[in-house]
Amino acid sequence: MKRFFWGGVHPAAHKELTHTPELTVLPAPAQVIVPLSQHIGAPAQPLVAVGDYVTMGQKIGDGQGLCVPVHAPVSGKVSAIGEYPHPGGVRPAIVIENDFQNTFASSLRPHGAEEALEAKEILSIIREAGIVGMGGAAFPTAVKANVPEGQVDVIIVNACECEPYITADDTLLQTHPEQVVDGLKLLCRVMKPRRAVIAVEDNKPAAIAAVRKALASAPELEVLKLHTRYPQGAEKQLIQAVTGRQVMAGKLPKDVGCAVFNAATCAAISQAVRDGMPLIQRIVTVTGSAVNTPGNFLVRIGTTFSQVVEAAGGLRDNVWKVLSGGPMMGVAQPNLDAPVVKFVNCVLCLSQAENAEVENPVCFRCGKCVEVCPMHLQPLYLHRYTKSGSLPLLKRYNIMDCIECGCCAYTCPGKIPLVASIRTGKKLIKEESVT
Repeated sequence: MKRFFWGGVHPAAHKELTHTPELTVLPAPAQVIVPLSQHIGAPAQPLVAVGDYVTMGQKIGDGQGLCVPVHAPVSGKVSAIGEYPHPGGVRPAIVIENDFQNTFASSLRPHGAEEALEAKEILSIIREAGIVGMGGAAFPTAVKANVPEGQVDVIIVNACECEPYITADDTLLQTHPEQVVDGLKLLCRVMKPRRAVIAVEDNKPAAIAAVRKALASAPELEVLKLHTRYPQGAEKQLIQAVTGRQVMAGKLPKDVGCAVFNAATCAAISQAVRDGMPLIQRIVTVTGSAVNTPGNFLVRIGTTFSQVVEAAGGLRDNVWKVLSGGPMMGVAQPNLDAPVVKFVNCVLCLSQAENAEVENPVCFRCGKCVEVCPMHLQPLYLHRYTKSGSLPLLKRYNIMDCIECGCCAYTCPGKIPLVASIRTGKKLIKEESVT
């Protein structure tokens, strides 16, 4: 039975720029910048000092509460600890000078077969490996997976990758599907669901074939081919597409018996358990019309945006904007000295020809933004009330339910930057709650 979610759009995919199984391993740079905040929650605190020698995979930051550790992606000497550019602004970070010896931390070790591990042991491994949602959310994975037995009866691996241009997960599924499957098996051992699904959109036939082959020895798992539609990779929309269940406002996926994990997150879980390797590298798509040779790269955490762009042939002269992420939900980067962190799956370089900004955007009251909003919101009013600073009305119109998918801005004929406006409105609400 086919199930659909409300709203959504069908933007041009532009995935043909990097739609191959080729994966280039990018050598670690001479210096890495490792932010202490690469997740939702409290930033980690440094466990090392300037001048310390660290080894590859060594824990260099950790904290209490909703926090996960960060690890050294190279071996070498800590040269600085301070405020540095970050994809989300400026954040505390640890700078390591690479000695190019790739000396691994002595604490790293494989953890053996899953049958020998209890659920709490797997959760501890996931947490200590610093694993977070790698599709962009960056929520600590061990926290999400730590639910009472029986509360979650469906686990969904999100391999939709519905955002235009991005092919990092597609490449992962084509090159290492066994890691994604193994990570799902480990999550099943922890959460004990009745159903486990790897959901892939139908514009990724090679990835679907690779996953099906990897599932040949795991009949208890299934791959589900979904009709391509944006934003199907959003958690609530994916749950509805796979199960027909709706996550209501203010509720979480676990409230309807579901848990969603990104494909790259599953692969990281497998690597942590099988190889003892913490999350110190990830696949990043470097693409767009303003970069010379787009591709997918296996990148060490802490490598700067400028370095990954250079690996893709460098920027062309007609560059307009560089985003962390895709064109719908990505964040413009004012400084390419920001490093790749755990949740960066794409560096998108757009040309001046793609500049859709207008000097005086106008609302025509056409209602198209309402028609495509997958959260049943009214973006035109959220924009209006943000401009007027009407916080009670922003709350009444449920601004905090917005997932910032960009469908409204994409379809707006008046070219209003609706997502940017809604983000401002959310910030006003949060600031009010603090004061």
